[in-house]
Amino acid sequence: MAKNALRLQSGALMPIIGLGTWQSKPGEVENAVKAAISMGYRHIDCARAYQNEGEVGTALKAKFDDGTVKREDLFITSKLWNTYHHPDDVMKSFQDSLELLGLDYVDLYLIHWPMAYKRGDVMFPKDDNGKFLYAEDIPFTDTWKALEELVSKGLCKSIGVSNFNQQQIEQILAMPNKVPVAVNQIELHPYLTQEPMVEFCKSKGIVVTAYSPLGSPQRPWVKETDPSVMDDPIVVEIANRYKKSPAQVLIRFAVERGIVVIPKSVTPSRIQANFESMNFELKPEDVRLLLNLNKNYRGCALEWIFDHKDHPFAVAS
Repeated sequence: MAKNALRLQSGALMPIIGLGTWQSKPGEVENAVKAAISMGYRHIDCARAYQNEGEVGTALKAKFDDGTVKREDLFITSKLWNTYHHPDDVMKSFQDSLELLGLDYVDLYLIHWPMAYKRGDVMFPKDDNGKFLYAEDIPFTDTWKALEELVSKGLCKSIGVSNFNQQQIEQILAMPNKVPVAVNQIELHPYLTQEPMVEFCKSKGIVVTAYSPLGSPQRPWVKETDPSVMDDPIVVEIANRYKKSPAQVLIRFAVERGIVVIPKSVTPSRIQANFESMNFELKPEDVRLLLNLNKNYRGCALEWIFDHKDHPFAVAS
């Protein structure tokens, strides 16, 4: 049976299933977080770029105030956005997230992407022609040093990265780090199984978190021609055999591999069903069937900024 939590290099326990909050619209995420905590979720994944941390904070306060949970019962993640990579900007952006969440500390803070954008409070800075504006003179290794200071000040328990490739992680590991890389959060599902990255991270003691475990069918740039892992005949066949939904099979796929998974939903029944993925196991041969579906297909490739020198991925197929 898979563990309910994984131990990070800091010693902290990270619940293996959490509630994702990307694409949760204003007016929806507060109730989603409240429902999730009431159902037993103890891990909430947030980010400055999602622009909904204030609502998450309102939900957290409500569940603290009604006695459902104490702060120490929860594992809260946030992420540093690309426009705040400069070391002088890290503390302010972090404190803004902390204030919005209504917390004294977060359990995990990640560099959301390795690419630095132009400094400032415009989340997606572009020129008059719509081209993104970069700050390629800010190395993510300098950003990492600033994150280490957050840990030394007791403001977050662990730090990590998101969407970094192996070479970029190795650059951080080669530094005289004061704090270990706890987590790499990456897109992961049967069409993007990430086996080399998972193996590399595990060899370095880095826990992997899977975002978009259902293939992110609601991502803003999705095309009708894009493949849908939820509708894959093998996924559907396995789901029917286990009398589970395709979503539950996809979530369980990550759990069976010892990977933290953060499915997003704002619908209480789906939030509950996702959590119930902890209540069954996939046979090894079915995990292998799902691994064999790999297409190296990224739904979140950010191909419109492939020219950034720190873009982590090869051109999407």
